[in-house]
Amino acid sequence: MPTKVHVLPVEPRETTGTSSASALRAKGMVPAVLYGHGDAPRHLAMEGRAFEELAGRHEAGGVLTLVHAGKTIDTALLRAVQRHPVTRRVIHVDFQRVGLNEAVTARVPIATVGVAPGVKEFGGVMDLLSHHIEIEGPADQLPEHIDIDVSELGVHQHVSAGDVKLPKGFRLVTSPETVLITVEASKTARQVEESAVGTVEQIEPEVLGQKSEIKA
Repeated sequence: MPTKVHVLPVEPRETTGTSSASALRAKGMVPAVLYGHGDAPRHLAMEGRAFEELAGRHEAGGVLTLVHAGKTIDTALLRAVQRHPVTRRVIHVDFQRVGLNEAVTARVPIATVGVAPGVKEFGGVMDLLSHHIEIEGPADQLPEHIDIDVSELGVHQHVSAGDVKLPKGFRLVTSPETVLITVEASKTARQVEESAVGTVEQIEPEVLGQKSEIKA
């Protein structure tokens, strides 16, 4: 499904620097910068709460329409989100100007579809090693997420980036060998298997053809 172009209200920022940014954050605002297309960077500010509502779905990927006083400033990709290391609040955002028909590279979230037999039938554990995949294609067709079918994934099997079916018009940027999802035996299953192997190793094999020594 192509991405929706979401609207984000912003305000021009006349002053920059640490003090100015701190003052904005104290008022619940988030400083940002808009760059790209050879134009000078434009410093912006936006409501922190409004941005947080979009950040979860579009962090480092989604297309946004930046609006000020009811007028469109630009369409842009959300390129970087800086968060406070303790509070995890957004403290700065980078936007990149982009035309809707322009080919862009973006990280798109991964979503699993189905239930892996290795988990349901054999008690394995599925691990999502990456939450995103990087692709290139037209900005106005960027999917909000990419589905990966795991309904045939057994224990000790995996899905690599090269296995993922991409939307028409897109190419894979992530290395095809990158492992995205794995299904491995659970800790309990491994312990049972190792215990069984140990038991077998302790059994001494019978030597066929060897006669017992009979004492008179």
